[in-house]
Amino acid sequence: MRTLLTGGTVISMDPEVGDLDRADVLLDDGVIAEVADRIDAPDAEVIDATDRIVMPGFVDTHRHTWQTAFRGVGADWTFAEYLAAVHGTLRPRYRPEDVYLGNLLGRLEALHSGVTTMLDWFHCAQSPEHADAAVAALRDTPGRSIFCYGAGWGTTDPIEAEVRRVRSALPGDGLVTMALGLRGPELTTMDTVADELRLAADLRLRTSVHIESGGTRRPIAELLEQGLLRDTTTFVHANGIGDDELRMLADAGSSVSISPDVELKMGIGWPETGRMLAAGLRPTLSTDDCPASGGDMFSTMRTAYAVQRGLDGGLRSRDVLEFATIDGARACGLGARTGSITPGKDADIILLRADDPTVFPANNPVGTIVTAGHPGLVDTVLVAGRVVKRDGMLVGVDLPALRTRLLESRDRIAAAAGVPLDGTWRPQCRG
Repeated sequence: MRTLLTGGTVISMDPEVGDLDRADVLLDDGVIAEVADRIDAPDAEVIDATDRIVMPGFVDTHRHTWQTAFRGVGADWTFAEYLAAVHGTLRPRYRPEDVYLGNLLGRLEALHSGVTTMLDWFHCAQSPEHADAAVAALRDTPGRSIFCYGAGWGTTDPIEAEVRRVRSALPGDGLVTMALGLRGPELTTMDTVADELRLAADLRLRTSVHIESGGTRRPIAELLEQGLLRDTTTFVHANGIGDDELRMLADAGSSVSISPDVELKMGIGWPETGRMLAAGLRPTLSTDDCPASGGDMFSTMRTAYAVQRGLDGGLRSRDVLEFATIDGARACGLGARTGSITPGKDADIILLRADDPTVFPANNPVGTIVTAGHPGLVDTVLVAGRVVKRDGMLVGVDLPALRTRLLESRDRIAAAAGVPLDGTWRPQCRG
Protein backbone atom coordinates (compact mmCIF):
# COMPACT_ATOMS: atom_id res chain seq x y z
CA MET A 1 0.00 0.00 0.00
CA ARG A 2 1.51 3.31 -1.13
CA THR A 3 0.14 6.75 -0.45
CA LEU A 4 1.40 10.05 -1.83
CA LEU A 5 0.71 13.33 -0.02
CA THR A 6 1.18 16.04 -2.62
CA GLY A 7 1.74 19.76 -2.59
CA GLY A 8 1.64 20.47 1.14
CA THR A 9 3.73 22.71 3.37
CA VAL A 10 5.85 20.18 5.26
CA ILE A 11 6.89 20.88 8.84
CA SER A 12 8.96 17.75 9.43
CA MET A 13 10.36 18.36 12.95
CA ASP A 14 13.50 16.65 11.62
CA PRO A 15 16.48 19.04 11.22
CA GLU A 16 17.87 16.99 8.34
CA VAL A 17 14.59 17.03 6.41
CA GLY A 18 13.74 20.59 7.40
CA ASP A 19 10.65 22.59 6.48
CA LEU A 20 9.51 22.67 2.86
CA ASP A 21 7.14 25.27 1.43
CA ARG A 22 5.80 22.83 -1.13
CA ALA A 23 6.65 19.14 -1.05
CA ASP A 24 5.45 15.58 -1.47
CA VAL A 25 5.61 12.78 1.09
CA LEU A 26 5.54 9.15 -0.04
CA LEU A 27 4.28 6.47 2.33
CA ASP A 28 4.97 2.80 1.65
CA ASP A 29 3.26 0.10 3.73
CA GLY A 30 2.67 2.51 6.60
CA VAL A 31 6.22 3.88 6.66
CA ILE A 32 7.53 7.22 5.42
CA ALA A 33 9.55 6.35 2.33
CA GLU A 34 10.56 9.73 0.89
CA VAL A 35 10.17 13.46 1.33
CA ALA A 36 11.00 15.64 -1.66
CA ASP A 37 9.90 18.65 -3.69
CA ARG A 38 8.35 16.32 -6.28
CA ILE A 39 7.84 12.55 -6.16
CA ASP A 40 6.66 10.42 -9.06
CA ALA A 41 4.64 7.46 -7.74
CA PRO A 42 1.96 6.56 -10.30
CA ASP A 43 0.87 3.46 -8.35
CA ALA A 44 0.17 5.35 -5.12
CA GLU A 45 -3.12 6.63 -3.76
CA VAL A 46 -2.90 10.42 -3.90
CA ILE A 47 -4.00 12.72 -1.09
CA ASP A 48 -3.99 16.33 -2.23
CA ALA A 49 -2.30 18.39 0.50
CA THR A 50 -2.60 21.73 -1.29
CA ASP A 51 -3.33 24.48 1.24
CA ARG A 52 -2.49 22.05 4.02
CA ILE A 53 0.29 21.96 6.61
CA VAL A 54 1.72 18.44 6.72
CA MET A 55 3.30 17.63 10.07
CA PRO A 56 3.82 14.75 12.50
CA GLY A 57 0.87 13.91 14.72
CA PHE A 58 0.85 15.21 18.25
CA VAL A 59 2.06 13.13 21.20
CA ASP A 60 0.17 13.48 24.51
CA THR A 61 2.34 12.05 27.28
CA HIS A 62 -0.25 11.94 30.10
CA ARG A 63 -4.04 11.75 29.87
CA HIS A 64 -6.59 10.22 32.26
CA THR A 65 -8.84 9.17 29.44
CA TRP A 66 -11.39 7.23 31.47
CA GLN A 67 -12.82 10.52 32.84
CA THR A 68 -14.14 11.73 29.46
CA ALA A 69 -17.84 11.53 30.40
CA PHE A 70 -17.39 14.29 32.99
CA ARG A 71 -15.96 16.92 30.69
CA GLY A 72 -16.11 20.44 32.14
CA VAL A 73 -17.66 19.42 35.47
CA GLY A 74 -14.45 20.34 37.29
CA ALA A 75 -13.67 23.59 35.48
CA ASP A 76 -13.56 25.48 38.79
CA TRP A 77 -12.09 22.76 41.00
CA THR A 78 -8.89 22.94 42.97
CA PHE A 79 -6.63 19.90 42.89
CA ALA A 80 -7.93 18.80 46.30
CA GLU A 81 -11.50 19.08 45.03
CA TYR A 82 -10.58 17.07 41.92
CA LEU A 83 -9.19 14.27 44.08
CA ALA A 84 -12.27 14.25 46.31
CA ALA A 85 -14.67 14.32 43.37
CA VAL A 86 -13.09 12.01 40.82
CA HIS A 87 -11.26 9.53 43.02
CA GLY A 88 -13.39 9.75 46.14
CA THR A 89 -16.89 10.04 44.69
CA LEU A 90 -17.07 9.15 40.99
CA ARG A 91 -14.44 6.45 40.49
CA PRO A 92 -16.03 3.93 42.93
CA ARG A 93 -19.22 4.05 40.80
CA TYR A 94 -17.46 3.19 37.54
CA ARG A 95 -18.22 -0.18 36.00
CA PRO A 96 -15.95 -1.74 33.35
CA GLU A 97 -18.35 -0.65 30.60
CA ASP A 98 -18.12 2.94 31.85
CA VAL A 99 -14.33 2.77 31.63
CA TYR A 100 -14.61 1.35 28.11
CA LEU A 101 -16.84 4.19 26.89
CA GLY A 102 -14.73 6.89 28.53
CA ASN A 103 -11.54 5.53 27.02
CA LEU A 104 -13.15 4.95 23.62
CA LEU A 105 -14.62 8.45 23.25
CA GLY A 106 -11.56 10.04 24.82
CA ARG A 107 -9.18 8.31 22.44
CA LEU A 108 -11.37 9.23 19.48
CA GLU A 109 -11.41 12.83 20.70
CA ALA A 110 -7.62 12.82 20.77
CA LEU A 111 -7.40 11.39 17.25
CA HIS A 112 -9.97 13.90 16.01
CA SER A 113 -7.75 16.75 17.26
CA GLY A 114 -4.58 15.31 15.74
CA VAL A 115 -3.10 13.31 18.66
CA THR A 116 -1.73 10.22 16.94
CA THR A 117 0.21 8.97 20.01
CA MET A 118 -1.26 9.11 23.51
CA LEU A 119 -0.20 7.77 26.89
CA ASP A 120 -3.36 6.74 28.74
CA TRP A 121 -2.47 7.15 32.45
CA PHE A 122 -5.07 4.76 33.84
CA HIS A 123 -5.88 4.86 37.55
CA CYS A 124 -9.38 3.39 37.65
CA ALA A 125 -8.26 -0.21 38.16
CA GLN A 126 -10.86 -1.35 40.67
CA SER A 127 -10.79 -4.82 39.13
CA PRO A 128 -9.07 -6.73 36.34
CA GLU A 129 -12.20 -6.19 34.27
CA HIS A 130 -11.80 -2.41 34.54
CA ALA A 131 -8.24 -2.61 33.22
CA ASP A 132 -9.27 -4.97 30.42
CA ALA A 133 -12.06 -2.59 29.41
CA ALA A 134 -9.61 0.30 29.14
CA VAL A 135 -7.25 -1.74 26.97
CA ALA A 136 -10.13 -2.95 24.79
CA ALA A 137 -11.19 0.64 24.12
CA LEU A 138 -7.67 1.61 23.07
CA ARG A 139 -7.53 -1.40 20.76
CA ASP A 140 -10.89 -0.44 19.26
CA THR A 141 -9.56 2.96 18.20
CA PRO A 142 -6.92 3.23 15.46
CA GLY A 143 -4.45 5.41 17.34
CA ARG A 144 -1.01 4.67 18.73
CA SER A 145 -1.70 4.27 22.45
CA ILE A 146 0.32 3.43 25.54
CA PHE A 147 -1.71 1.87 28.33
CA CYS A 148 -0.03 3.12 31.50
CA TYR A 149 -1.33 0.90 34.27
CA GLY A 150 -1.67 2.75 37.57
CA ALA A 151 -2.79 1.14 40.83
CA GLY A 152 -5.13 4.01 41.67
CA TRP A 153 -4.78 7.16 43.73
CA GLY A 154 -3.89 6.35 47.33
CA THR A 155 -3.98 2.58 46.79
CA THR A 156 -1.41 0.55 48.74
CA ASP A 157 -2.47 -2.92 47.59
CA PRO A 158 0.09 -5.22 45.90
CA ILE A 159 -0.05 -4.89 42.12
CA GLU A 160 2.60 -7.25 40.73
CA ALA A 161 0.29 -10.09 39.78
CA GLU A 162 -2.14 -7.79 38.01
CA VAL A 163 0.62 -5.89 36.19
CA ARG A 164 2.06 -9.19 34.96
CA ARG A 165 -1.39 -10.31 33.83
CA VAL A 166 -1.98 -7.12 31.83
CA ARG A 167 1.52 -7.26 30.40
CA SER A 168 0.92 -10.80 29.14
CA ALA A 169 -1.94 -9.43 27.03
CA LEU A 170 0.19 -6.56 25.68
CA PRO A 171 3.47 -8.27 24.84
CA GLY A 172 4.34 -6.71 21.49
CA ASP A 173 5.18 -3.42 19.85
CA GLY A 174 1.94 -2.86 17.97
CA LEU A 175 -0.26 0.20 18.13
CA VAL A 176 -1.24 -0.48 21.75
CA THR A 177 1.66 -1.00 24.14
CA MET A 178 2.12 -0.79 27.91
CA ALA A 179 3.84 1.27 30.58
CA LEU A 180 3.67 1.21 34.38
CA GLY A 181 2.31 4.14 36.38
CA LEU A 182 4.31 4.30 39.60
CA ARG A 183 2.61 5.36 42.81
CA GLY A 184 5.80 7.21 43.68
CA PRO A 185 7.39 8.58 46.83
CA GLU A 186 4.44 10.86 47.61
CA LEU A 187 2.00 7.95 47.93
CA THR A 188 4.12 4.96 48.94
CA THR A 189 7.38 4.08 50.63
CA MET A 190 10.73 4.08 48.88
CA ASP A 191 10.75 0.30 49.20
CA THR A 192 7.53 0.15 47.17
CA VAL A 193 8.97 2.52 44.55
CA ALA A 194 12.03 0.29 44.28
CA ASP A 195 9.86 -2.84 43.97
CA GLU A 196 7.75 -1.27 41.21
CA LEU A 197 10.82 -0.14 39.30
CA ARG A 198 12.26 -3.66 39.51
CA LEU A 199 8.96 -5.04 38.23
CA ALA A 200 8.98 -2.56 35.34
CA ALA A 201 12.55 -3.48 34.42
CA ASP A 202 11.72 -7.18 34.54
CA LEU A 203 8.76 -6.64 32.19
CA ARG A 204 10.68 -4.15 29.97
CA LEU A 205 8.21 -1.35 30.71
CA ARG A 206 8.81 2.37 30.79
CA THR A 207 7.37 4.15 33.81
CA SER A 208 5.54 7.38 34.59
CA VAL A 209 4.95 9.03 37.96
CA HIS A 210 3.14 12.12 39.28
CA ILE A 211 5.41 14.36 41.30
CA GLU A 212 5.26 17.81 42.86
CA SER A 213 6.69 19.35 45.98
CA GLY A 214 5.08 22.74 46.44
CA GLY A 215 8.60 23.89 47.19
CA THR A 216 8.57 22.14 50.57
CA ARG A 217 9.80 18.61 49.81
CA ARG A 218 12.68 17.11 47.83
CA PRO A 219 11.30 13.94 46.24
CA ILE A 220 13.83 13.81 43.40
CA ALA A 221 16.79 14.12 45.75
CA GLU A 222 15.31 11.31 47.84
CA LEU A 223 14.94 9.11 44.78
CA LEU A 224 18.52 9.86 43.70
CA GLU A 225 19.82 9.01 47.17
CA GLN A 226 18.09 5.63 46.92
CA GLY A 227 19.41 5.04 43.39
CA LEU A 228 15.90 5.15 41.92
CA LEU A 229 16.19 7.64 39.06
CA ARG A 230 15.86 6.01 35.63
CA ASP A 231 16.16 7.17 32.03
CA THR A 232 12.94 5.25 31.35
CA THR A 233 10.80 7.29 33.77
CA THR A 234 8.67 10.32 32.90
CA PHE A 235 7.95 12.69 35.80
CA VAL A 236 4.53 14.31 35.44
CA HIS A 237 4.09 17.95 36.57
CA ALA A 238 7.24 18.29 38.76
CA ASN A 239 5.98 21.65 40.03
CA GLY A 240 8.03 23.24 42.78
CA ILE A 241 11.00 20.89 42.78
CA GLY A 242 14.42 22.50 43.15
CA ASP A 243 16.66 23.60 40.28
CA ASP A 244 19.24 21.07 41.43
CA GLU A 245 16.55 18.35 41.36
CA LEU A 246 15.71 19.25 37.76
CA ARG A 247 19.39 18.84 36.94
CA MET A 248 19.30 15.44 38.67
CA LEU A 249 16.53 14.40 36.29
CA ALA A 250 18.48 15.68 33.31
CA ASP A 251 21.64 13.87 34.42
CA ALA A 252 19.66 10.64 34.84
CA GLY A 253 18.17 10.97 31.34
CA SER A 254 14.64 11.09 32.74
CA SER A 255 11.85 12.92 30.92
CA VAL A 256 9.15 15.30 32.13
CA SER A 257 5.52 15.94 31.19
CA ILE A 258 3.78 19.21 31.99
CA SER A 259 0.03 19.89 31.94
CA PRO A 260 -0.02 23.68 31.91
CA ASP A 261 -3.79 24.23 31.93
CA VAL A 262 -4.48 21.89 34.85
CA GLU A 263 -1.40 22.95 36.80
CA LEU A 264 -2.39 26.61 36.64
CA LYS A 265 -6.14 26.26 37.16
CA MET A 266 -6.03 23.68 39.94
CA GLY A 267 -3.33 25.48 41.90
CA ILE A 268 -0.69 22.80 41.47
CA GLY A 269 1.89 25.43 40.51
CA TRP A 270 3.39 27.38 37.65
CA PRO A 271 4.37 25.16 34.70
CA GLU A 272 8.10 24.62 35.01
CA THR A 273 8.86 24.92 31.27
CA GLY A 274 11.63 27.50 31.48
CA ARG A 275 13.31 26.00 34.53
CA MET A 276 13.29 22.57 32.88
CA LEU A 277 14.93 23.94 29.74
CA ALA A 278 17.55 25.72 31.85
CA ALA A 279 18.33 22.41 33.57
CA GLY A 280 18.81 20.59 30.27
CA LEU A 281 15.41 18.90 30.11
CA ARG A 282 13.08 18.96 27.12
CA PRO A 283 9.53 19.19 28.48
CA THR A 284 6.73 17.23 26.88
CA LEU A 285 3.06 18.21 26.93
CA SER A 286 -0.10 16.57 28.21
CA THR A 287 -3.77 17.45 28.56
CA ASP A 288 -4.18 15.56 31.87
CA ASP A 289 -7.95 15.40 32.44
CA CYS A 290 -10.98 16.73 30.59
CA PRO A 291 -13.20 17.44 33.64
CA ALA A 292 -10.92 20.45 34.18
CA SER A 293 -9.33 21.24 30.82
CA GLY A 294 -9.56 20.79 27.07
CA GLY A 295 -8.43 17.60 25.41
CA ASP A 296 -6.48 19.02 22.48
CA MET A 297 -2.80 19.85 22.16
CA PHE A 298 -3.37 23.21 20.48
CA SER A 299 -4.72 24.82 23.66
CA THR A 300 -2.06 23.03 25.71
CA MET A 301 0.71 24.40 23.51
CA ARG A 302 -0.74 27.89 23.60
CA THR A 303 -0.94 27.96 27.39
CA ALA A 304 2.59 26.62 27.81
CA TYR A 305 3.91 29.16 25.31
CA ALA A 306 2.04 32.21 26.61
CA VAL A 307 2.83 31.55 30.28
CA GLN A 308 6.55 31.05 29.76
CA ARG A 309 6.81 34.01 27.38
CA GLY A 310 5.13 36.09 30.05
CA LEU A 311 7.61 34.93 32.68
CA ASP A 312 10.88 35.39 30.80
CA GLY A 313 10.21 36.04 27.10
CA GLY A 314 12.64 33.34 26.04
CA LEU A 315 10.55 30.44 24.79
CA ARG A 316 10.30 29.94 21.01
CA SER A 317 7.28 28.58 19.17
CA ARG A 318 9.35 25.85 17.51
CA ASP A 319 10.41 24.60 20.93
CA VAL A 320 6.76 24.21 21.90
CA LEU A 321 5.93 22.30 18.72
CA GLU A 322 8.88 20.02 19.43
CA PHE A 323 7.55 19.42 22.96
CA ALA A 324 4.25 18.27 21.40
CA THR A 325 5.80 15.99 18.77
CA ILE A 326 9.35 14.64 18.73
CA ASP A 327 10.14 15.32 22.40
CA GLY A 328 6.93 13.57 23.42
CA ALA A 329 7.77 10.60 21.23
CA ARG A 330 11.21 10.28 22.83
CA ALA A 331 9.70 10.43 26.33
CA CYS A 332 7.45 7.51 25.38
CA GLY A 333 10.41 5.51 24.05
CA LEU A 334 9.13 5.96 20.49
CA GLY A 335 11.55 8.54 19.15
CA ALA A 336 12.89 6.14 16.52
CA ARG A 337 9.38 5.30 15.39
CA THR A 338 7.29 8.47 15.37
CA GLY A 339 7.31 12.19 16.24
CA SER A 340 8.77 13.54 13.00
CA ILE A 341 8.37 13.18 9.26
CA THR A 342 11.54 11.20 8.72
CA PRO A 343 12.06 8.47 6.11
CA GLY A 344 11.98 5.11 7.86
CA LYS A 345 9.58 6.18 10.61
CA ASP A 346 5.95 5.15 10.83
CA ALA A 347 3.61 7.47 8.96
CA ASP A 348 1.87 9.18 11.89
CA ILE A 349 0.95 12.37 10.08
CA ILE A 350 -1.69 15.08 10.26
CA LEU A 351 -2.82 17.61 7.67
CA LEU A 352 -3.96 21.00 8.96
CA ARG A 353 -6.03 23.43 6.89
CA ALA A 354 -3.87 26.45 6.10
CA ASP A 355 -6.68 28.14 4.15
CA ASP A 356 -9.03 28.37 7.13
CA PRO A 357 -9.87 32.04 7.86
CA THR A 358 -8.62 31.65 11.44
CA VAL A 359 -5.05 31.00 10.30
CA PHE A 360 -4.85 32.41 6.76
CA PRO A 361 -2.34 33.49 5.63
CA ALA A 362 -0.06 31.12 7.54
CA ASN A 363 3.06 33.17 6.87
CA ASN A 364 4.97 31.45 9.66
CA PRO A 365 3.44 27.96 9.85
CA VAL A 366 5.13 26.93 13.11
CA GLY A 367 4.20 30.15 14.88
CA THR A 368 0.68 29.95 13.47
CA ILE A 369 0.13 26.41 14.73
CA VAL A 370 1.31 27.29 18.24
CA THR A 371 -0.43 30.66 18.62
CA ALA A 372 -3.60 30.24 16.53
CA GLY A 373 -4.10 26.52 15.90
CA HIS A 374 -7.25 24.67 16.96
CA PRO A 375 -8.84 21.24 16.39
CA GLY A 376 -11.05 22.60 13.60
CA LEU A 377 -7.96 22.77 11.39
CA VAL A 378 -7.33 19.02 11.54
CA ASP A 379 -8.43 17.84 8.12
CA THR A 380 -6.69 14.46 7.79
CA VAL A 381 -5.04 12.09 10.25
CA LEU A 382 -2.93 9.05 9.40
CA VAL A 383 -1.62 6.50 11.90
CA ALA A 384 0.98 4.05 10.58
CA GLY A 385 -0.11 5.12 7.10
CA ARG A 386 -3.79 4.37 7.67
CA VAL A 387 -6.21 7.25 7.11
CA VAL A 388 -8.30 7.50 10.29
CA LYS A 389 -9.72 10.97 9.63
CA ARG A 390 -10.48 12.33 6.19
CA ASP A 391 -11.97 15.68 5.16
CA GLY A 392 -12.55 16.58 8.79
CA MET A 393 -14.45 13.39 9.69
CA LEU A 394 -13.32 10.31 11.60
CA VAL A 395 -13.43 7.26 9.35
CA GLY A 396 -15.79 4.40 10.19
CA VAL A 397 -16.98 5.81 13.53
CA ASP A 398 -20.67 5.98 14.50
CA LEU A 399 -20.38 9.03 16.74
CA PRO A 400 -24.13 9.50 17.35
CA ALA A 401 -24.44 5.98 18.77
CA LEU A 402 -21.33 6.39 20.91
CA ARG A 403 -22.52 9.74 22.22
CA THR A 404 -25.80 8.16 23.33
CA ARG A 405 -23.97 5.38 25.16
CA LEU A 406 -21.56 7.78 26.88
CA LEU A 407 -24.41 10.00 28.09
CA GLU A 408 -26.18 6.96 29.52
CA SER A 409 -22.98 5.98 31.32
CA ARG A 410 -22.46 9.51 32.65
CA ASP A 411 -26.04 9.82 33.89
CA ARG A 412 -25.90 6.49 35.70
CA ILE A 413 -22.64 7.34 37.48
CA ALA A 414 -23.82 10.83 38.42
CA ALA A 415 -27.12 9.51 39.78
CA ALA A 416 -25.36 6.81 41.80
CA ALA A 417 -22.96 9.43 43.22
CA GLY A 418 -25.72 12.01 43.76
CA VAL A 419 -23.86 14.81 42.00
CA PRO A 420 -25.02 17.53 39.58
CA LEU A 421 -23.37 18.04 36.19
CA ASP A 422 -23.75 21.80 35.74
CA GLY A 423 -20.48 22.85 37.34
CA THR A 424 -22.07 23.85 40.67
CA TRP A 425 -20.80 20.81 42.56
CA ARG A 426 -17.95 21.66 44.95
CA PRO A 427 -16.83 18.41 46.56
CA GLN A 428 -15.97 18.35 50.23
CA CYS A 429 -12.27 17.79 50.82
CA ARG A 430 -11.01 15.90 53.83
CA GLY A 431 -8.44 17.49 56.10
